[in-house]
Amino acid sequence: MIRRCDEQDFEAMYALINDAAQAYRGAIPEDRWKEPYMPREELRHEMTAGVVFWGYEDMDELVGLMGIQDVQDVTLIRHAYVRTDHQRQGIGSHLLRHLLTLTTRSRLIGTWADAVWAMRFYERHGFRQVSREEKDRLLRQYWSIPERQVETSVVLADERWFAARGEKSDQTRPYEPTDPQRGQ
Repeated sequence: MIRRCDEQDFEAMYALINDAAQAYRGAIPEDRWKEPYMPREELRHEMTAGVVFWGYEDMDELVGLMGIQDVQDVTLIRHAYVRTDHQRQGIGSHLLRHLLTLTTRSRLIGTWADAVWAMRFYERHGFRQVSREEKDRLLRQYWSIPERQVETSVVLADERWFAARGEKSDQTRPYEPTDPQRGQ
């Protein structure tokens, strides 16, 4: 079951995020990793800043989480996590499809550049990577993240975003991992 999360879910959300984020250990720059990956204060800040979290429950346990946030003229898909022991069961796909029904705006997703599995997931759902120059502009315009995170991230956009700009798919540059051994 997918449902909107609220304050009563805070501790379960915190635990889920920090469990699922272990997938990023070693995949994101070492200087961007921290323990816990998302401290309570950061989660609280994201909720206060307008990220609305939706959860996927299995047997009354919150096992998947994804946020949506309207910023200016776009909708951002934020903080997508599935508990380690529930990954690769379609939970992320269910959550993403649900969130996509909640808005008619253009949708953007930011993720770590070396999280190849995350990019492939979003690409399977119709998102495409924007150019490096556009990525930098979008991250600075719509997200509040440190400059180092801008340097080490990518942005993917839906077809609505590209169509609004009259862009064709050959105008985007796909991500190429800097270390081919790490590509998954």
